[in-house]
Amino acid sequence: MKYFSIYQRKIHLWFVFGSCLALAAVIFLMPGWQHVDFSGSQMYTVTLNGTEVGVVGSEEEAERDLIAARRAVASGSGDLMYMKAELSLSGRQVLWGRVDDRSVVIRHMKDVLKGSARSSLERCFTVKIGEYMVSLPTSDDVVSLLETALGQYDTDHEFLVSLSQDTARHLGGLTTKITTTHEQDVEAAKASRLPIAGINEALDDVLVSAEPVVSPSFDDYQLGLTSISFGKTVEVAESYLPKDQVSDLAAATSDVLQQNAAKQTYEVKSGDTLSQIAEDYGLSMDDLLAMNPNYADENAVIRVGDLITVTVPQSKLPIRYTKQEYYEEDYNEDTVYIDNNSWYTTKTEVVQEPSAGHRRVIADVTYEDDQKESSEIVKEEVTVAAVPKIVERGTQTPPTYVWPVSGGYVSSGFGARSRPKAGASTYHKGIDIACSVGSAVMASNGGTVSSAGWQSGYGYVVYIDHGNGVQTRYGHLSKILVRVGETVKQGERIALSGNTGNSTGPHCHFEIRINGEAVNPLNYLN
Repeated sequence: MKYFSIYQRKIHLWFVFGSCLALAAVIFLMPGWQHVDFSGSQMYTVTLNGTEVGVVGSEEEAERDLIAARRAVASGSGDLMYMKAELSLSGRQVLWGRVDDRSVVIRHMKDVLKGSARSSLERCFTVKIGEYMVSLPTSDDVVSLLETALGQYDTDHEFLVSLSQDTARHLGGLTTKITTTHEQDVEAAKASRLPIAGINEALDDVLVSAEPVVSPSFDDYQLGLTSISFGKTVEVAESYLPKDQVSDLAAATSDVLQQNAAKQTYEVKSGDTLSQIAEDYGLSMDDLLAMNPNYADENAVIRVGDLITVTVPQSKLPIRYTKQEYYEEDYNEDTVYIDNNSWYTTKTEVVQEPSAGHRRVIADVTYEDDQKESSEIVKEEVTVAAVPKIVERGTQTPPTYVWPVSGGYVSSGFGARSRPKAGASTYHKGIDIACSVGSAVMASNGGTVSSAGWQSGYGYVVYIDHGNGVQTRYGHLSKILVRVGETVKQGERIALSGNTGNSTGPHCHFEIRINGEAVNPLNYLN
């Protein structure tokens, strides 16, 4: 009996153990349950466009479900659909966990995609102008847009735009080409000619080359537009975009051609004034001063070479073009210089005064939009010859002269003056440097003492010769510290200032003479 009880208990235990194993097997084999695996994440919470759409067992399942959802949303539509689909997964390890049925995940994904699905994509052509982009329905619209931009300045519609495949771009695309109507007619004629026409054309070229070259007259020039191009790089590419991102031709043309104020820098030229610059650029004086705060008002001094900020109207697609123009103008010849090797560079002399001439001109003038950029004369006829200004100028670099007195100030300048006292000259040949008696007087430049002593009018005076006909003189001294023939260096003390000779007070009279002629020392002193 005891043995039977023990046996009965063993059967009961085996039954319980077997039941547990069966239950565990059922749980692990049931769909939707994930078993533990500590090698990485086994469950992933899936978020689509910021919305949680379910839990899956692997990243691959989420990708497959998204593909199925996209196909279901797009099914039945003959057009391309744009759907925002930003998928993110958050994985975790679990001991027990349940994943969502695939149909549930796909249904939730479809609901999110339907909310983000946009209108069908349309085939279009995107035009890129610098950093600006606009998309148009057809390539013909692109050509119309570009030709309208050219037509602002090509009023006779002599230039045409065409698009062709751009083989230089790795990702493909279209390139723009501008040709004249005449060039297109020539190309069409060449394409339709018989082979014998090539011989006739070659004979024509030989006859033309044999004709003597005759300079064309003014009447031979065809004035007007000669060339035109886009001021920025234009790129065109075929693309697919939602309808609301494709512009109609009228709106795109208006946007591209709209004039906006663009800042530029203007360099001041001779004769310019702030008011004239403002008028030339269509600005008010207040606007010009606001852009150039370093000028207080319209009467502020401006100098040649100053840079003034201005604004000019500019579209998103500027047009560069060259026009052949006829005009008449007064003109001036360039100044002619005659070098004089015996003069210092500080000396110039006008030998001939200029006078303006008059001429007829044909020139190639280049513009960007309405702003003139350059002009090249191709033919001119002078009706009145201009007379150039002729200037004789020195070529020798003058020596550097230093202030000859310790301190002091100019009390009487160089040149004509009222007689300061009886016996004084009315034309001052130097400058007077007022200073107290006994102030140190230095050699303004190195040289040899040629005179040192008393001289009528000068009082005690020192002459120093510097070579090349240059001499300095120091007068009205109280004491001389050098002798004739002595060599002195620049800045070396040579005397003490005083009030000797024909003097009106304590000072040092200082002269510079070149080849015996007195010059203004202030033009040479450093």
